[in-house]
Amino acid sequence: MNISLFKAGPSDAKVIYEMQIKSFMPLLDKYQDFETSPANEPISMIVDRINQSFTDYYIIKADALAVGAIRVVKNEDNQYRISPIFILPEYQGKGIAQRVFHLVEEKYEDAKTWELDTILQEKGNIYLYEKLGYKRIGGTKEINDKMTIVFYEKNIDLE
Repeated sequence: MNISLFKAGPSDAKVIYEMQIKSFMPLLDKYQDFETSPANEPISMIVDRINQSFTDYYIIKADALAVGAIRVVKNEDNQYRISPIFILPEYQGKGIAQRVFHLVEEKYEDAKTWELDTILQEKGNIYLYEKLGYKRIGGTKEINDKMTIVFYEKNIDLE
């Protein structure tokens, strides 16, 4: 499976929106986090993010088929944040996200630090991020009695 990233523009918002809903709906059903779930966001939020000068949005393709998206937020001092990344449910567990992280790290070779957060209760996400070298930092943020957010960081050794 050939995994690639395509920079998204405003005209891609609908595709990203539809994939985001499909990808996050199982989590919304499970955790009932109506205030924070990407499955509950209006399409206008995706358009706004695509238009941000400090954001790069990419459609993730597997063999030319759109299977997810990733947003890279550029902060100060070569710090980057991933928020969100998602893969359509039928393509999860196939190593796509792992490959996407490698592609993004190659694309942003000036990065000193990568940050992201995830749901503590989602052991598969935790396993993936730790396998990729992310370390848990800081405290936690309780969204509701079913869901807690944890924060991760990966420091890149620039030789």
